[in-house]
Amino acid sequence: MKIAFDAKRFFHNSSGLGNYSRDLVRILATHHPENSYFLLDKAPSEKGSEITALQGVSVVQTQKSFLSRQLKMGLEAQQAGAEIFHGLSGELPLKWNSDSAIKKVVTIHDLIFLRYPKYYSWTDRKIHFWKFKKAAENADLVIAISEQTKRDIISYLKIPAEKIKVVYQGCHEAFKSKPDEDLQSSLRGKHQLPERFILSVGTIEARKNLLNTVAAVQNTEIPLVVVGRKTGYYKKVEKFIRKNRMEKQILFLEVLDMSQLAELYKMADIFVYPSLFEGFGIPVIEALFSGTPAITSNTSSLPEAGGLDSMYVDPLSVPDLKSKILFLWNSEAERERRAEKGREYAGRFADSRVAEDLINAYESLLNKKS
Repeated sequence: MKIAFDAKRFFHNSSGLGNYSRDLVRILATHHPENSYFLLDKAPSEKGSEITALQGVSVVQTQKSFLSRQLKMGLEAQQAGAEIFHGLSGELPLKWNSDSAIKKVVTIHDLIFLRYPKYYSWTDRKIHFWKFKKAAENADLVIAISEQTKRDIISYLKIPAEKIKVVYQGCHEAFKSKPDEDLQSSLRGKHQLPERFILSVGTIEARKNLLNTVAAVQNTEIPLVVVGRKTGYYKKVEKFIRKNRMEKQILFLEVLDMSQLAELYKMADIFVYPSLFEGFGIPVIEALFSGTPAITSNTSSLPEAGGLDSMYVDPLSVPDLKSKILFLWNSEAERERRAEKGREYAGRFADSRVAEDLINAYESLLNKKS
């Protein structure tokens, strides 16, 4: 098969959609090197160079004209001989050559902008809705990253269920490797990490609900390490920390590469993620692969990501979150039991399984009569 990808996020996003794009191409090229994978972008970067060096992967530099991604990229994929075009971030090109057959696939990660409109501007909501609905309608197949997202696509975009397939995200290899004691020692010394701590990872924004995690460890001696890009919401968290004199208890880290982040997960006693809503919740998967028990929300896709042996809370209830943190913090045996079960559950997100699900989806499309 010859598969073309909109690689804008692959080359230009450091987290989120960028990680999804790079992991997807890496997984496919590693498990199915017999196929050809074209990465289309007008300004390819060095990001993901270890993936572009894999067998079967090639970079196609597209035109740099105005709206080229919308009006030219599809045509250029067809000119490259692609049989399938996969938009990895909720978008598809608008223009295609009708004389050259190509199947169109789009991944939709979440529709949070419709569920929680207060976190998005009016303009962003309108643009997102138009792009996602147009792409889903024009696609031959819509990939949803969770059953929760599939339900939302059916409900909000009015796309029939038979047109949607759930394919879970993969996870970077760094989270699956054995602990690197030298790197852990370096991180502990550089950032003055405590011997034991709980970990929070994710953009510091209202939806991720960090403030309730901070409030949950108030009046305890449990250190909290936070990794994430700061937004305006950070000021609200910072104000709470100062008011309650928790500066020495809460440690914020930034600019970690993937291997450093993975070791931080492995060092943590507990991973805490009381997000209000997620399309999937990849940080929970990273924790499971790292052997770190997770406490997360009982909402959206998070129970789907965490499995039976993660602990679940009402994300709006600080007492609930606090009691779960204290329970795990004070029970090494329970942490170890849940970590072991979590690793087993994470097998459903293994690279080989993701690869087979995607390849089967592609092959079904090509075998389907138009």
